[in-house]
Amino acid sequence: MSSIPALLRDRVNATPDAEAYRTPSENGWTSLSWRETGDRVRELALGLAGLGAGPDTRVAILCSTRLEWVLADLAVLSTGAATTTIYPSNTAAESAFVINDSGSSIVIAENDDQVAKLRSVRDELPGVRTVVVVDGTAGDDGWVVRMDGLGGEGDYDAMVEAISEDDLATLIYTSGTTGRPKGVELTHDNWLFAAASVRELGVLSPADLHFLWLPLSHSFGKLLEVVMIDIGVPTAVDGRLDKIADNLGALKPTFMAAAPRIFEKIHNTVAANMRNEGGLKLRIFTWAKATGLRVARARQRGAGIPFTTRAEYKLADRLVFAKLRERFGGRIRFFISGAAPLSMEMAEFFDAAGLTILEGYGLTESSAGNFLNRPATVKFGTVGPPLPGTTVRIAEDGEILIGGRGVMRGYHGLPEESAEALEDGWLHTGDIGELDEQGRLRITDRKKELIKTSGGKYVAPTYLEGRIKAACPYLSHVFVHGDRRNYCTALVTLDMDVVRPWAEAQGLPADAGALREHPRVLQEVQTAIDQVNATLATYETVKKFAVLPADFTVETGELTASLKIRRKVVEEHHGKVLDGFYAD
Repeated sequence: MSSIPALLRDRVNATPDAEAYRTPSENGWTSLSWRETGDRVRELALGLAGLGAGPDTRVAILCSTRLEWVLADLAVLSTGAATTTIYPSNTAAESAFVINDSGSSIVIAENDDQVAKLRSVRDELPGVRTVVVVDGTAGDDGWVVRMDGLGGEGDYDAMVEAISEDDLATLIYTSGTTGRPKGVELTHDNWLFAAASVRELGVLSPADLHFLWLPLSHSFGKLLEVVMIDIGVPTAVDGRLDKIADNLGALKPTFMAAAPRIFEKIHNTVAANMRNEGGLKLRIFTWAKATGLRVARARQRGAGIPFTTRAEYKLADRLVFAKLRERFGGRIRFFISGAAPLSMEMAEFFDAAGLTILEGYGLTESSAGNFLNRPATVKFGTVGPPLPGTTVRIAEDGEILIGGRGVMRGYHGLPEESAEALEDGWLHTGDIGELDEQGRLRITDRKKELIKTSGGKYVAPTYLEGRIKAACPYLSHVFVHGDRRNYCTALVTLDMDVVRPWAEAQGLPADAGALREHPRVLQEVQTAIDQVNATLATYETVKKFAVLPADFTVETGELTASLKIRRKVVEEHHGKVLDGFYAD
């Protein structure tokens, strides 16, 4: 196999009438077969070629996750061009940087709002010849044209045959938690290797239904796109975050990938609802959760489960867990978690509920997928063993080094940074970890994000943040601080979707400004922190905290598009609060 378009062509030939994609419509969902997908990609590719897309060119996609993103990407690749991905939440200036740095000459924009963003910086985009809008208005000046109006002629198969496995397929700009974005160059072979590695695991089949909402601008979402073509798994595509819960119930998928924040949100919503109900329902939920955790932990130890516990768990499942599974459609075989660390509390809760999460690990620089827990041998706290073909080494300082065909060819236009990242033929991940006796990888923290207190002790902030969020369902984000300080402190934000119903039930004010200072809310947070502190070494404990007036968001720059905290930005935005913790 030489390219992603060749992979698509083989899939169309192998299963032309099988379902490929499902997309929201006025009457529910509309399906597209592989044959129909191939026809639409062919038509769009010829249209883009007529605009100048082809070998050694780049086409940027500025669009949310939807079917048209997938079709556009496959069409761009079919011309021999490479796709540059841009997060739809990026500002006009951020978008201009990616477009110019990548040398993109065509931009595919989702709607008039995204076009307006581009028009506001048009003078800074001298290399952009055409903007193709998916849902929007063509411009009178000819700079903006509609996607459905594209037409072209040519030899599609000849274009596909001319693509080499070593040709550039994707430029993904790492949002990163610090520093200026760098364009990661990933070839067709990088993606084909990563997809084949997942196929070799044998955990997915065409009988599955994949629900995709992840940003396709992110490497995780892009990997899933290629994997599903390789295996022939139908995918329901809808990137609207507020529709995830409804879509799970309506679609009844067999698996879904997500960032840990989504699982935290689900857990916290369920836990908060039970607290609000109180009485018998809360007592049953608390008992069921405790019973489920005993079973989940016993399974992890490989220990036998007593008959009485099995009987209790069966009742807990009928009263609580089965209802939770039904909310997700009742067919989930497993979830996949990536992009950030999954806390032990989340892993145990979902496993107890019969909704096992397979945690995985990979970088944009290594085509997103390198490690994954297997369904039959899940080990919480690890990201599993390497995928077939991926090699791993732990450096003397604990840094994880990755090798294999999935590793990028370099950073776009940055030879020195590329050489540093790929020193000695290994990708230096910047993450710290260790391998257990079964070859499973455990991530302990980011090499550059470990906190070193003024007493010389190292603290892993993301570990503490995950545990505190799990202990208090009303929290959206937790930021642990303490580098070069004499103790650790925390900034927390409220999840208003979860805390507001509780506040109203308790007769408390329902607006965020009043709640963040209310004694009941502060006590809930303090209780959670005390609960976590009780299990930590003294130097790791959080001594003080503050509830911020607003949540961290992608728009404010405090979160990356994959919902990881940008630590430097948070420290800059809330420096006065952090400094105040240590004023005495």
